[in-house]
Amino acid sequence: MKIFRKSAISVGIIAASLLSVAVQAEDHELVFTPGEGAFTWDSYNAWAESAPDLSGQTVTIAGPWLDPEDDFFRSAVAYFSHATGAEVVYTGSDAFEQQIVVDVQGGSAPNVAVFPQPGLAAVLASEGSLSPLVEGTADWVRDNYAAGQSWVDLGTYPDAEGNDQMYGLFYNVNVKSLVWYNPENFEDAGYEIPDSMEALKALTEQIVADGDTPWCIGLGSGAATGWPATDWVEDMMLRTQSPEVYDQWTTNEIPFDDPRVVAAIEEFGWFARDDQKVAGGAGVVASTDFRDSPKGLFSSPPQCYMHRQASFVPAFFPEDVEFGLDADFFYLPGYAEKDLGSPVLGGGTVMAVTSPSDATFELMEFFKLPLAHEVLMAQTGFLTPHTGVNPETYKDETLRGQGEILLNATTFRFDGSDLMPGGVGAGTFWTGMVDYTGGKDAAEVAADIQKSWDDLK
Repeated sequence: MKIFRKSAISVGIIAASLLSVAVQAEDHELVFTPGEGAFTWDSYNAWAESAPDLSGQTVTIAGPWLDPEDDFFRSAVAYFSHATGAEVVYTGSDAFEQQIVVDVQGGSAPNVAVFPQPGLAAVLASEGSLSPLVEGTADWVRDNYAAGQSWVDLGTYPDAEGNDQMYGLFYNVNVKSLVWYNPENFEDAGYEIPDSMEALKALTEQIVADGDTPWCIGLGSGAATGWPATDWVEDMMLRTQSPEVYDQWTTNEIPFDDPRVVAAIEEFGWFARDDQKVAGGAGVVASTDFRDSPKGLFSSPPQCYMHRQASFVPAFFPEDVEFGLDADFFYLPGYAEKDLGSPVLGGGTVMAVTSPSDATFELMEFFKLPLAHEVLMAQTGFLTPHTGVNPETYKDETLRGQGEILLNATTFRFDGSDLMPGGVGAGTFWTGMVDYTGGKDAAEVAADIQKSWDDLK
């Protein structure tokens, strides 16, 4: 089973600690006083009044969150403990995906597992190692999450008999469909934020015509070199094809060298394979480290005007960059002429029950409350598609803006390469994109990737 994924890269960026720790949530005082602030207390109070007394019961949770994210999470579940009397013990590990398999096989699974991507959850569901969520959860997600059907689909997997059941509830997601820019540079040049892909391409050409370089793109990432290009291609698939075609692509129901996939690769190439459109020229795209590539936004004069990357990229901005003044972002728009809505590409963590109990299912009900999201929204880079949360509780304007993109999404799709077999999604897809940016034909690259997929079957 292939474990290494782009999601693992993001987890490592957000939480680099290598320590695995476990602390009971009841040891934490409530970080926000009930009734105060912009939090959604009414629904929490109503739930707490009817919640069962679970004193003496313990719910164990295992996941990938490490310091400091683990303590932020504990501060949220402390409100569950406060209302029910149950203890919640969270254990974080940088090797979670390996450890959960060992624990499940050894009969020592936690009550809840927090999966960094749905693929492993689907495997465990097919083996009978997950418990379906309570009846009605799919309807609740459909009604309470923006692009709700997308989240239902991402949390639904075949059971051991092959029957689809709702196993996963997404909690904490990230957005990848973002273009970062320097507002001061845009203002000086008189550029406007594009509201369609047509307008984005026109802006790209205008910047070139003005004698400047529109994009900074870097694919370098050590052994994982190439993955930023796969995000580009996934975003282009969602902007040129229906969500159903995207799903067929990630499962190989349509081949990787299908003309629609080749066309999406070439859409990426429109930006990345033109010397005039990318800083340093197309020849340096593959060798430029993805962590260094956004720095061109902040040089004087600017080396580029735009950089497409996920919500975590500010971690690699210069320390003196001030959001709103020196850095901001806009949604990577779709084609107006294609009428595919506002698709969002991203990732996230999905919670599933690996050892059921009454207290465990009550905790899963708690995670449906706006407050369970807002406590984290107010402290860290936590994003949610929950339409019931108060956006004012987001920690800052940057997160609030990303949250609005999630809430305005008509479709959400998980990082496609993370859904593919490891040898493809974290292998030949990465290397194939390096070959493509180096000048290899898109159809030939796609055919090579498909062959590698066939070889795994």
